[in-house]
Amino acid sequence: MDKQILVAYATKYGATREIAEKIGQGIRESGLSADVLLVKEVRDLSSYDAVVLGSAVYIGGWRKEAVKFLEKYEGELAEKPVWLFSSGPVGEGDPVELLDGWRFPEKQQPIADRIQPRDTVVFHGSVDVEKLNFLEKSMINTVKSPVGDFRDWGAITSWATAIAVELKEAS
Repeated sequence: MDKQILVAYATKYGATREIAEKIGQGIRESGLSADVLLVKEVRDLSSYDAVVLGSAVYIGGWRKEAVKFLEKYEGELAEKPVWLFSSGPVGEGDPVELLDGWRFPEKQQPIADRIQPRDTVVFHGSVDVEKLNFLEKSMINTVKSPVGDFRDWGAITSWATAIAVELKEAS
């Protein structure tokens, strides 16, 4: 039986889209089917056996469209295997440590508790100064934030493969 997996994501500048695409690729390379869609493009979850949902993180929160997706589909997500990921911290070191232990938006934690995701992870993000607006560039300079691509593609691929293995073992 071929399981169909949805990898849904919310992004501002595209770095989280690339993470979602890598997750989808890892799942497909493990022998399962995966659709990778912006959360705004998802209309129905009924054809999916599992969901991987992720969002870029800004100022400690998920993008609005990801939060709306989580709220809209909470009941259906609670009935399926779900994995959650966030992307955003830049710099060297453990991404959760860079976020002072933050793993998921506090305001949405009650929904996550009801859904009971199989795993919740935080991946490093990427800051491309050329894509930022004036205010964002100013904030980066003020807080002396590192810039560049800090995503760990090996960790992302390993996580995707682990999801596929767990789903295949559950068959």
